[in-house]
Amino acid sequence: MSRYRFIEAQRGQYPVRLLCQVLGVPASGYYAWQQTQQQALNCELPAWEEALVKVCAHHKRRYGTRRLRVALRQKGYRVGRQRLRAAMRRRALHALQPKAYTPRTTDSTHGLRCAPNLLLDQPKPTQANRVWVSDITYLPLANGDWAYLCAYQDMASKQVLGWQVGASMPEELITSALQRAFWAQPPTPGLLVHSDRGGQYCGNAYRQLLHDHEAVRSQSRRGDCYDNAQAESLWSRLRGCRVIQVEFLHLTFVVNLRTSKLHIASFIQASLLRGLVSKSRPAIRRYFPNQPNVRSTTHLWGNT
Repeated sequence: MSRYRFIEAQRGQYPVRLLCQVLGVPASGYYAWQQTQQQALNCELPAWEEALVKVCAHHKRRYGTRRLRVALRQKGYRVGRQRLRAAMRRRALHALQPKAYTPRTTDSTHGLRCAPNLLLDQPKPTQANRVWVSDITYLPLANGDWAYLCAYQDMASKQVLGWQVGASMPEELITSALQRAFWAQPPTPGLLVHSDRGGQYCGNAYRQLLHDHEAVRSQSRRGDCYDNAQAESLWSRLRGCRVIQVEFLHLTFVVNLRTSKLHIASFIQASLLRGLVSKSRPAIRRYFPNQPNVRSTTHLWGNT
């Protein structure tokens, strides 16, 4: 913002001469600039500038200079981006910018005692129900709020065993998802459940739930984001999935909490069926050795 524009914005609260004195500009220079601006507003707009104003209003300020240039060319006006920027600046037109804020789903400064990373230097499990991984992510909603998703995934079979969506991310979010995972797949004694160092994974209710099912808690090392890479990779597949892509990439949000649950359920069901169909029978038997006579996915998961 130039000094003259600042004076113009503040002249309703402070005297013009005082503002000019503070900013070190002559008052005559400000009045000459003001007269030039008024003359520019009073003169007739070029045809392409009139089209620019209409295009901006039609698209509700969602278009920047790149897409505005394309829209004006379709109307027969060949205008460069520099002239577009100058015209938009004169008319106080600007494209809406998305919010840069994103929620922080992991807060490791809670002061609670974390578990050691029991996955270090361990071979990748080849049988299901030996190691589960978990993480929390966020989903933007249409009203500007956020929804939070917690999921538990088997490290060997890549199956999402339990998940939960909520408007906030208290400890109840992860315990609800874990309880659903226990219902879907009864754990074997000594099951290792790995997560990051978030405070939700250090709560008493979460630890008691693991203890009741003879599961062992494991957490990532401080400052090492790769320790929980498999759980976090689930979110990249979620946002890249065609079911979710319409909302995330084109509209940048999901409508509400209920809609987000439907999208996630569709994604998990589709990825589960796609993963099992792509496996051969020997591979399924290797992941699920306790399932006799495996012939189809319905023997494992029921009719979905």
